Amino acid sequence: MSEKIRGYAATAKGGKLQPFEFDPGPLGEDQVEIRVSHCGVCHSDLSMVDNEWGISAYPLVPGHEVVGTIGAVGAHVKHLQPGHRVGLGWFSASCLVCHQCMTGDHNLCRTSQQTMIGRHGGFAERVRCQAAWAVPLSDVIPVAKAGPLFCGGVTVFNPMVQFGVKATDRVGVVGIGGLGHLALQFLNKWGCEVFAFTSSASKDAEAKQLGAHHVVNSRDAEQLKKIAGSLDFVIVTVNVPLDWGLYLKTLSPRGRLHFVGAVAAPLGITPVDLLGGQNSISGTPMGSPATLATMLDFCARHDIAPVTEDFPMSRVNEGLDRLRSGKARYRVVLTNDIK
Repeated sequence: MSEKIRGYAATAKGGKLQPFEFDPGPLGEDQVEIRVSHCGVCHSDLSMVDNEWGISAYPLVPGHEVVGTIGAVGAHVKHLQPGHRVGLGWFSASCLVCHQCMTGDHNLCRTSQQTMIGRHGGFAERVRCQAAWAVPLSDVIPVAKAGPLFCGGVTVFNPMVQFGVKATDRVGVVGIGGLGHLALQFLNKWGCEVFAFTSSASKDAEAKQLGAHHVVNSRDAEQLKKIAGSLDFVIVTVNVPLDWGLYLKTLSPRGRLHFVGAVAAPLGITPVDLLGGQNSISGTPMGSPATLATMLDFCARHDIAPVTEDFPMSRVNEGLDRLRSGKARYRVVLTNDIK
């Protein structure tokens, strides 16, 4: 019998998280067990607690921005050993044999598994995953800040790689929050001319400190008109509907409007809107293990880290409420204090 894992679970839709124990069963031959030291809190955790996507099963242990050390390895795992420092993000397994996995796009595997869907996640003392998805973490990146990189960080880094964003590009970031504040840092160090779109004047100075060269008030039509036809790439990090036609007009010929925020409403854009400038609309999920590793190297090289607010895991509900209020600057991280 496996030793039970202690964590915090929601037992009903929208409910407060409560102490919870579960038996994880035997460790799979291709799995590792991670002893959680820290876990970031993502808006997707709130979405799962609230069953916004209609896929939540209770009791639910959220958490998918895990940092910790390997505690145990399955019989077939050779590249990781107990004590190795690793991180784990949204995905926890993939088939490793399909075309997508074999060409390095593990995150596009049609049978991929997620860290907190159909299994218990990282708001716990330990969490399990397929060894391929436990990505080594160097000592250069502070362990207390690393968790959000494994979801929020790779979410905005992945499209830079997938679509060949160049150092000479002019790139806009819509939404300066948990995702956007990392996108500003990445794009600045990538060499781009960076435009931050925000509806909050209070974020102007912060956006520039994080890497924006220009801050555009997204509620000011005149400011949007001034940059019409000038941006090569616009990355959307918000999850609320906006007037996307206004942002489409900021694109240069062959420019791309790219979504990483989970906007559920129709975009209100027709093919005719794309034809004149030969523009594109696209989206990406989180990245593959290789992209995660590349992003971590880039962070270590350029001293990039999320701006975080820290809570002990025993105050997980306060951390979730802080995120829910929209006041978090910019990512909430839980420190494991389960005893």
